[in-house]
Amino acid sequence: MITFTLCLLALVVGYFTYGRLMERVFGPDDRKTPALTKADGVDYIPLPTWKIFMIQFLNIAGLGPIFGAIMGAKFGSSSYLWIVLGSIFAGAVHDYFAGMLSLRNGGESLPEIIGRYLGLTTKQVMRGFTVILMILVGSVFVAGPAGTVGKTHSGKFGCYVLDCGCIPLLYFGDPTSC
Repeated sequence: MITFTLCLLALVVGYFTYGRLMERVFGPDDRKTPALTKADGVDYIPLPTWKIFMIQFLNIAGLGPIFGAIMGAKFGSSSYLWIVLGSIFAGAVHDYFAGMLSLRNGGESLPEIIGRYLGLTTKQVMRGFTVILMILVGSVFVAGPAGTVGKTHSGKFGCYVLDCGCIPLLYFGDPTSC
């Protein structure tokens, strides 16, 4: 309980101190987002604040609730520090800077921004790298829960339905449904 309290305190302190430092470094302003300036009902859609928060929360959390418990059981209280400090100094900073870069470049993705400044070859390499990372992330998101369910319910029909139903949805269906 002490490590949990310390880590919670570290998140709060990191938010108010390191978050302010990052804000000063990047210097946000009050410009309108591409969802408002380029609203087309497909790629750029204005959303209520609570939906934006939930999307960002799910993106940063990912498989944390599943693998966090496994990591905690395996490595003990040091995993709290790894998760908390990694969230403050890596995950949160990366997401904030990537979002601000996209905002300042009209809603473009990182490969498009990189291509503008570093050339067409670098842009194509970044696109390929992005595709490979998305395949790896998709594999982890399918294999993680499927492996956990498979170990606890091996040989049961529901496990196979989960595997067979989630993979096509992930690759061919609506990405918000998985």
